[in-house]
Amino acid sequence: MSRNASGTVRVDKELEEFRSLMEPPSTFEEGFTWPAFFGALFVSLVMVPGAIYMALIAGTTIGPAAQWVTVILFIEVARRANKSLKKAEIFTLFYLTGAIMAPAAAATGLFDGGLRLLWVQFYAQSSAAQASGIAEQLPIWVSPTDPSVLDQRSVLMWEWLPAIGLIVFTTVLGRIDNMVLGYGLFRLTSDVEKLPFPMAPLGAQGILALSEEQTEESGKPDIGGDTPQARGWRWRIFSIGAFIGLVFGAIYIGLPIITGALMDEPIVIFPIPFVDLTQKTAHVLPAVAVALSWDLGHLMIGMVLPFFAMLGAFIGLLITFIANPILYHFDILSAWTPTDPYVRTLFKNNVDFYFSFSIGVSLAIALVGLSALFAGLYRLRRRRQEMALRGETMDNPYAPPTGRGDLPPWLIAAIYFISTGLYIGVSCLLLYQVHGEVHRGVLIAMLGYGFVYTPLISYATARLEGIAGQVVTIPFVREAAFILSGYRGVAVWFLPIPLHNYGERAVSYRQAELTGTRFYSIWKADLILTPLIIVCGLMFAHLIWRLGPIPGPQFLFAQEMWDFYAENQSIIFSSTLTGFSEFDEAFNPWYIVAGLGLGVFAFGGLTAMGTPVFLVYGVVRGLGQTVPHAVFLEFLGALIGKFYFQRKLGLRWRQYVPVVAAGFSCGVGLVGTFGVGVVFLVRAVFQLPY
Repeated sequence: MSRNASGTVRVDKELEEFRSLMEPPSTFEEGFTWPAFFGALFVSLVMVPGAIYMALIAGTTIGPAAQWVTVILFIEVARRANKSLKKAEIFTLFYLTGAIMAPAAAATGLFDGGLRLLWVQFYAQSSAAQASGIAEQLPIWVSPTDPSVLDQRSVLMWEWLPAIGLIVFTTVLGRIDNMVLGYGLFRLTSDVEKLPFPMAPLGAQGILALSEEQTEESGKPDIGGDTPQARGWRWRIFSIGAFIGLVFGAIYIGLPIITGALMDEPIVIFPIPFVDLTQKTAHVLPAVAVALSWDLGHLMIGMVLPFFAMLGAFIGLLITFIANPILYHFDILSAWTPTDPYVRTLFKNNVDFYFSFSIGVSLAIALVGLSALFAGLYRLRRRRQEMALRGETMDNPYAPPTGRGDLPPWLIAAIYFISTGLYIGVSCLLLYQVHGEVHRGVLIAMLGYGFVYTPLISYATARLEGIAGQVVTIPFVREAAFILSGYRGVAVWFLPIPLHNYGERAVSYRQAELTGTRFYSIWKADLILTPLIIVCGLMFAHLIWRLGPIPGPQFLFAQEMWDFYAENQSIIFSSTLTGFSEFDEAFNPWYIVAGLGLGVFAFGGLTAMGTPVFLVYGVVRGLGQTVPHAVFLEFLGALIGKFYFQRKLGLRWRQYVPVVAAGFSCGVGLVGTFGVGVVFLVRAVFQLPY
């Protein structure tokens, strides 16, 4: 909702359509039962080593594949035991598997848990860290640096206890504050602002498709009522999507994975992850990153997300295509050269302009959201006062549903302040251990992270997730802050600083609500899963390390890419040793003001013209240099869904497409799992020297 020029409340049609697309049930069930507990054991004992090994050998995770495979496996086991799993139990299993896959984002060079120990032992010995003088300054709570310890290839040594202790601290506290503060953002954006969360039905509808309790609670007549035929529509649509995913996945990822394991060069039909066109278009579109993805998943996402959100993102992309050549002409994007490829162009543009500008745009999103929130609370207060004068009372429209398992607001605030204080306190102790003092600039940066930046970026992300299914990411915030702080040393780069983005977690709570799962179920699952993740992660990291040096010939991706990651990180880490970095120029207050001003102006102007809310957020988000390789395919999917399928099927299309997309994800995941199995079999076979 928004207000027009006359002051009346205007209802956004598409926003209401997505909000009512899938109604939460009237009752909520416990999802963390014995099947979910055994699921936690299963993913800990089976998925953790698979995730670590895949990160080392292929540089990827088996996240979506592992989620669907685990859920389908437990459903089939239950059927053979003449039992059925409730929707809440299926969602909890789905959630558990997703949580276990999160720590191994190795494709981006980010590591956590047991994989982090394997990374830091390599980094301490890497030529990049040695040459830059970083290795000799690594604190004991990062990694042992004694070669006699590292040569043992074992984490079961006293020298590893400080590093393991820091991992345990960050894992436990991170799980607690992430689940509680993500819940608080969900309460604000879903219960108070009534945002639709268009990506939430993607997982929820897939779970309902696999559930044996497929009852249509909404009773919409266009689906067919509460008959056995009507209740089975989700499974039929899910199967169609799964078949499409199997066919596409076999060509897109299955063929390269399997042929890459059997041949010197893999057979690739569709380039992965995108086709880089930047150098070919440089003379026409200077300083513009141009690439095209062939991943059909982006087409599916474009169909699932609101059309006007995709249109807004495409308009934002066009604005970038127009603005970047102008900025290049006026020497604002001065670092770019015509020979720079796609990724390098994005990097240089971020450093020159979009780093600071994106901060301003994110501030605009957060400020507009806060103003809408306070305006809604003010209207509610005025209405209550008017009713009180008439002797009437009204129920609180923001009160959570009974039985959902909600927390009081004071507890959310208390956990936020306690967790942030613990992050800062432990970081100060670690700095004191290294330097004998706490650097004032670093302390100011951490306070700014914890109590200013993190709440704003988390709320902006939660609002964008709730409206357009997108997230806010501002690169190099940590790097710029530490460099500008004047700190000298390397310990600061390994501190558990309170720099987080809790907004993405709000989607999982909306999915839990849509599947009728009590929130206490996923909280209990997190508390049970956390020690299992820690113990199993460390144990399997130890066992895998014992197989051979990491990186090494048995771990192809690590051998190929970890040196590259180490060189990139050493460039940044050494900036606080030498006092020089290209990020010195990245933080520009005037660009932040420009982003804030343009964002607020765009919000005000587009809203005054009566444009849909989705379009407003899509355009404003696109002002922060939209990443183009996915936007083209997503916008094409939005056009196909809007002007073909929706005209052909009407409102049923909006109910069908999340199920199709969930089935597609399952199909692609199954192909990926099969391909990984083939790779494991091939790597397990060794050739004799005769």
